[in-house]
Amino acid sequence: MASARRPFLKMNGLGNDFVVWDARAEKLSLSEAAIAALGNRATGIGFDQMITVERSPLGVDAFMRIHNSNGGEVDACGNATRCIGRLLMEEAGTDRATIQTKAGLLSAFDTAAPFTITVDMGSPRLGWQDIPLAEEFADTRAIELQIGPIDDPILHTPAAVSMGNPHAIFWVDDVDAYDLGTIGPLLERHPIFPEGANISLAHVFAENEIRVRVWERGAGLTKACGTAACAVAVGAARDGKTGRSARIHLPGGPIDIEWREHDGHVLMTGLTEIEFEGELDLETLQWRRTGDGDAPSSAGAAE
Repeated sequence: MASARRPFLKMNGLGNDFVVWDARAEKLSLSEAAIAALGNRATGIGFDQMITVERSPLGVDAFMRIHNSNGGEVDACGNATRCIGRLLMEEAGTDRATIQTKAGLLSAFDTAAPFTITVDMGSPRLGWQDIPLAEEFADTRAIELQIGPIDDPILHTPAAVSMGNPHAIFWVDDVDAYDLGTIGPLLERHPIFPEGANISLAHVFAENEIRVRVWERGAGLTKACGTAACAVAVGAARDGKTGRSARIHLPGGPIDIEWREHDGHVLMTGLTEIEFEGELDLETLQWRRTGDGDAPSSAGAAE
């Protein structure tokens, strides 16, 4: 009989935060409503994504299941991949881990810097059918989409990229000049995106330096989104705005992206953090903090 109390870790990658469960030995099953309740920052633990680490059917180090804070399951999360890669490498005492996701197999690598992990996110998907988009575009560097009046749109012609999940990137002069909290939900479920999309505002402010804000599909405004950082870097390089390596400055901090030329893979390098350890009562959804992580955290807990 499964225990009613389950331990978890609260982690983040540049402020993009997760609750992480180890379900390799004991299966975990939570409804969408329960996940949404736990993800609520006012009444639950609060997180952008819930990550469940399971045994891999392919026999690699682990399978990573991802749910957004609204309870819906998604295929990819770059920052979470770095966090889970760190845990698996620390557990095994190795400098590399292979993680199975619904978006495919991803490789994580340790770096010389403390708590800094690189993930090979594979190749971006750039064809309109692969992103996917609801109609054909010969060039996804700038698709026909705008918000606001036809003759004076607020935002228009974003780049579209998939990094295992769909992204739309609007190039702007000031990422803080727009109400992304209002615009994001309008565009996230626009009919052009049959699977929804993550919406980014991006500004190239120096050579190979890009400032980005993200509305994340199913999660809302976030301090960081790893797949969005990858998508922005790819979009910038495709359009000649940067080279194939760029530093992406997110509200939670910087992340380094390289779109490797010889194989087309995207490598993402950034910090990870264990905020604290906790324990959840699966029957009541009450939780408590049981231990500290890498550094003191301001995150609260319901006792």
